[in-house]
Amino acid sequence: MITDPNSPSRGGRFPELLRPRNAGDAFISLFCLWWGLLGLFSLFPQIDLAVAKLFFVPKQCLVPSRPGQICGSFPYSDDRILRLLREAFLDLPYIVAFVLVWMLFRCWQHHGATFNSLRARNLKLALGTLLIGPVLIVNLWLKAFSGRPRPRQTDLFGGAFDFVQAGSFAGKCVSNCSFISGEAASAGWLFCLIFIIPKPMRSLVAVPIAVVSLLIPALRVAFGAHYLSDAVLGWLSSLVVFAALLALSQTTHNRRISEN
Repeated sequence: MITDPNSPSRGGRFPELLRPRNAGDAFISLFCLWWGLLGLFSLFPQIDLAVAKLFFVPKQCLVPSRPGQICGSFPYSDDRILRLLREAFLDLPYIVAFVLVWMLFRCWQHHGATFNSLRARNLKLALGTLLIGPVLIVNLWLKAFSGRPRPRQTDLFGGAFDFVQAGSFAGKCVSNCSFISGEAASAGWLFCLIFIIPKPMRSLVAVPIAVVSLLIPALRVAFGAHYLSDAVLGWLSSLVVFAALLALSQTTHNRRISEN
């Protein structure tokens, strides 16, 4: 399932993100892009608000609890088909991860000439990206401590909390907060797998994976569960981690070759 990102026989249909001479540069570019977008969303919070308003339907409050209270909902979150899609996609990255773990154990059962070191290295790269990115950085750190309320939790969209811009830790959300989207990060991780799938299979699965990878964060925005910045930065965060681990892996591999 996994191919060697160093292989010169790879097709030219994808960016040169994974070529050895560009892996470090790709990480730097993606890292700077992530912080640049964070700065953009932080300086212009109206971007998040404008996109959220596209999916919000205001309605008259039956019993207003405070002056100027805004009531309403995000109707897409009540759509049965869309909710079923979200439920189907929710565990998809971790089902894929389970398959990759199984493949890695199968790979480790081989020794000597039958051991595919490149396949094992790339499986560890994929699993390491998931563990460090969506699991540790996003879900266990940022979402736990960022404090940013979700759109449907803010007083601008029928909630009770004040709006805070992307990157601010001043919000009153206690846990499982909006910044950044964990599901978008997992979706971005799925997108990363496109680059390490063997060429024959890649042409068949690249488009479906890309569509699902983009649809997952789009649904979170439409449901009022995340702002656009949460989805974009969450999705991109996995690519940053993936590029970083790839650059580190290639550096270590090249060092071993030079020592031998």
